[in-house]
Amino acid sequence: MAKVLVVDDSLSVRKVVERALLARQMEVVCAATGSEALECIERDEPDIVVCDVVMPDKDGYEICEFVKGHPRLGRTPVLLMSGIVNDEVRERAARVKSADVLSKPFAADDLMRKLDTLLAQAAPPPALAPARTAPPAVSPVISGNGHGQSDNAHVPPASPSPMPMTRPASVAPVPVAPVTPAPMAPAPPAPGGAPPPAASGSSVILKQFAAIEGVQWAVLADREGFLLDASGEDVVDGAVASALSACLTESSEGLGRELRRGPLHGMILEYAQGMVVLYSVGASALLAIALGEPSALGKVRYFAKRSISELLQAV
Repeated sequence: MAKVLVVDDSLSVRKVVERALLARQMEVVCAATGSEALECIERDEPDIVVCDVVMPDKDGYEICEFVKGHPRLGRTPVLLMSGIVNDEVRERAARVKSADVLSKPFAADDLMRKLDTLLAQAAPPPALAPARTAPPAVSPVISGNGHGQSDNAHVPPASPSPMPMTRPASVAPVPVAPVTPAPMAPAPPAPGGAPPPAASGSSVILKQFAAIEGVQWAVLADREGFLLDASGEDVVDGAVASALSACLTESSEGLGRELRRGPLHGMILEYAQGMVVLYSVGASALLAIALGEPSALGKVRYFAKRSISELLQAV
């Protein structure tokens, strides 16, 4: 099992990456700062390091230099993550001997493909099995006959005497009484592996969103990316949707602060296969709604204005 150290000051990014790695049966260690990352490297000796470039104390380049200069871990690959990947970033990454630079945001499949490639390249070559020694045999008597053949090509060794075999005594079968399994109580349905509802008030509201024609699912999450509640027939993975929504909301609010637009109220994302609408639920939670039909957007926005205050009370 490969051990991966994930270094990022964003909790949402760490959660998204951690869930993707755990799904591939990888051991995950996380660090929120550069200093914490150095401690994890010494203590845990990871097989690969995935590190954000921009960090509050030590940046990704410094962490990569530390790994590459380590007396035991110098061959450990370091995959850097950056929101901006240009010639300057690539040159600095090459100077510190980073294995690659992954552009943020990224899909989990892209991350796993890069990690699989880097782990395969870093894996030591398989040890060669010791050569099998042939049992001694009687040396053939060679006497050339002028045609490249021997008069006596091979003298086979004497065959060992067969060992007498003892027929095992017959064992009478032991009768086993049939076991009737106890009836199992039906498990409560959980859409998409979602946990039980966090609060009855939020569950009712999410079910009302999911009942709107054209809506696929509705997810309520906290600002750290933890799933609070989910509803809908097409919730693929409520936990992943929560983590990704929190990550997107965090970056969008940072953009709003830089542009002096104030706090984020909501956003509409259009994709080839539908839409995702995000709403802030106070400072502690967010609401994500997936639409398969754009015609449902008007109803969703109307109902969101009425229900956000109720969701805020529920969380």
